[in-house]
Amino acid sequence: MALKIWINGELFDKENAKISVFDHGLLYGDGVFEGLRSYSGNVFKLDEHMDRFYESAASILLNVPIEKAELAKAIKLTLAENNIVDGYVRLIITRGSGTLGLDPEPCSNPQIIIIADKIKLYPQEFYDNGLEIITASTIRNHPNALNSRVKSLNYLNNIMGKVEGTQAGCAEALMLNHNGDVAECTADNIFLVKNGVISTPSVDAGILAGITRDTVIEIAKETGYAVSECTLSRHDVYVSDECFLTGTAAEIAPIVKVDQRVIGTGIPGKVTKDLHAKFHALVRS
Repeated sequence: MALKIWINGELFDKENAKISVFDHGLLYGDGVFEGLRSYSGNVFKLDEHMDRFYESAASILLNVPIEKAELAKAIKLTLAENNIVDGYVRLIITRGSGTLGLDPEPCSNPQIIIIADKIKLYPQEFYDNGLEIITASTIRNHPNALNSRVKSLNYLNNIMGKVEGTQAGCAEALMLNHNGDVAECTADNIFLVKNGVISTPSVDAGILAGITRDTVIEIAKETGYAVSECTLSRHDVYVSDECFLTGTAAEIAPIVKVDQRVIGTGIPGKVTKDLHAKFHALVRS
């Protein structure tokens, strides 16, 4: 069955899902997006993703010409039309078609796009045995240039960090902020465990306030773990007992080596495993 793509209220076969070459989303990365997961036919944290999508758009002065409830229905429809029960959804809005100039004022007809498909970011062996990552030389965008809480279509900053990781033979790469502190990885938030305390960079570090990140913090606190959102250095990463990543696609992925330094015992730790099990129980409930 051909994949169906939702664009501005219509469903198109994948081969016929098209936008203008003059769309500023293509020309300049002018737009925002969200990544969502469907578990057992239910979109996880749909309201939170909707809120962040509309906030990202508002931050770049892009009006979303559809109500949240209607857009949420469209997401569910796209999943149903593609017979996807457990899968991934990419929600996009572009500025629309304009001129070759930077000025967004001439742009019209913003393109709202919903893509539903299956995704497997990492092989199972990474979850069983852990990932190795490096620290990229590319830093996160300065928050005064483009706030990292905006999920912009311009992801070149993250892509360059990803390229460094790939060239080093790693599936992910750690990115520092403009102060040299730990920010996040190219597509995931990062957590450390030291002496039973779970730490993660605060949003002030120039990170995306991840939905999965927030969920894991909630689960950890409900379980009784001490959680600290604070400034972290690479030293903190190197001497941690455990390290793991969180993200919509990645869920919870253990890290066992950073910059060729073994983290903890070199295998996924008990806190990471505990949170992973509780996260899966939550999304399947």
